[in-house]
Amino acid sequence: MNPLKSGTIDLVLLSALQDRPRYGLEILEHIRTRAAGQFDMKEGSLYPALHRLVKAGWVDSEWQASTQGGAPRKVYHLTDSGLNAMNDKRQEWQGLRNAVDALLTRRLA
Repeated sequence: MNPLKSGTIDLVLLSALQDRPRYGLEILEHIRTRAAGQFDMKEGSLYPALHRLVKAGWVDSEWQASTQGGAPRKVYHLTDSGLNAMNDKRQEWQGLRNAVDALLTRRLA
């Protein structure tokens, strides 16, 4: 497993919320599953990042009762501003990925 780099955390979290709202540990599990276990994000990194995204207005949260009778959970969801930010960050990522791929591709002279 690899740690997520600071420049990718926002994009990964926003992307994890694009399909539906999720609570914290569910976000971590979604990231691990979708990335086939390649990313290792700890709770100690998740919650400060989520708070930063809430403060930026990209994510909102609300408390919901647990469906299994446990304590209420804080559920996070993407805002319209967050969707725009995710799309912008996705374009930036594609540009970076294309540039790195171009550098890694061996050219025959």
